[in-house]
Amino acid sequence: MKRCGTCGEEFENQFNFCPTDGKSLDTNRDAATFDYRPTIISDESLVRRLAIQFAFLVQRSRAEWPRLKADPFGFLQNQFRQHISNARRTFARPYLRNGLLASIAIVLCVSVSIVLLDNRGLNRATRDGGNDLAPTAMVDLRTAPNPDSQSGVGAGENGRVGFGNGRGEGSAPKPARSQGGGGGGDLSQLPPSQGRLPQPSVIPAPISTTYARLPPQALPAAGVDIDPVLWKDLPFPNYGDPRSKSTVASNGPGDGGGVGTNQGLGLGKGNGPGFGPGNKGNIGGNDKGPGCCGGGGSPGNNPNGDLDRIFKQMEVNVRARVVSKPEPQYTEEARRNQITGTVILSVIFSRTGQVMNIRPVQTLCCGLTEKAIVAARQIRFVPATRNGQTVSVYMQLEYNFNLY
Repeated sequence: MKRCGTCGEEFENQFNFCPTDGKSLDTNRDAATFDYRPTIISDESLVRRLAIQFAFLVQRSRAEWPRLKADPFGFLQNQFRQHISNARRTFARPYLRNGLLASIAIVLCVSVSIVLLDNRGLNRATRDGGNDLAPTAMVDLRTAPNPDSQSGVGAGENGRVGFGNGRGEGSAPKPARSQGGGGGGDLSQLPPSQGRLPQPSVIPAPISTTYARLPPQALPAAGVDIDPVLWKDLPFPNYGDPRSKSTVASNGPGDGGGVGTNQGLGLGKGNGPGFGPGNKGNIGGNDKGPGCCGGGGSPGNNPNGDLDRIFKQMEVNVRARVVSKPEPQYTEEARRNQITGTVILSVIFSRTGQVMNIRPVQTLCCGLTEKAIVAARQIRFVPATRNGQTVSVYMQLEYNFNLY
């Protein structure tokens, strides 16, 4: 058998030149010298070269068909011997076996290193006491609860007493925790409605959950008996209990003129003119007592008093309105490969009017996902509102890429 040094094909001994390129043929003994023979790729296009190779394959198939038809078993046996000979010749090349062993050793070393590092990280996470991973894009801007905080009464069930952002719990000079509470109602069948606290007053007055809608000069002298440093003007259009979930105007099933489920001129579950589950005024629980020292504590877990958190669509009163949504551009690579489909992005429409925290949920190749992200950053919108205040909301954007 003879072999063409250019195309690598083998021919019978009676052939002296390659029928493809006209080059002289070498014997197997000459080919076994492993001389350096560079492969020269022509400057013709890929389609042209593939056409040449396909034509050569058809020519070889037509030439070998009579032999296969005459003696199929002998033909296959001869082909098998040729493949065995080629494999032996391949493995007889210098440094092939050494290179193969080196490659296997490198792959094994990398795999073992990855396993060891992964186990080390897992053990560290186990020692730290947790293995849960937070989602990448779902960023919650709410302030994490302070583990040193005592349970109190603010706009929520947890956190220190008061509605402010300080660490104090009252304005008294002597260190103490604020205590007290209040309640009320007008024997309504409906639960107390959501709203803001009236201003602190040493002379509390009945509270109407509808008066806050009237002009300022028509407001009554409604008030609650709590330390002024613990009070905050919350973003609600009406008076009411800020911890309530009901949006229907109601003072609640309690009695006394306040808003709540018990008795008094205050708000909440307690008795008296204060706020919360305590008694006789002020805020914090138990019987009334002044607290110290400084402003009000954190607002607890109230979702309405923390406008910097991110809301879902069903939690806002007015949804974000898109003013301008530029379409993404097609990439040349995607056009050549006929790529179509949909890119889905999870984003945040912030209260400042910017698209933030963009996270791909469904992607496409060839740069289309990147183009969708660029287009998402250019969206202009009117922020969502909740109780008259602009807030940030989660959104999901879809970009469809089609070729016409």
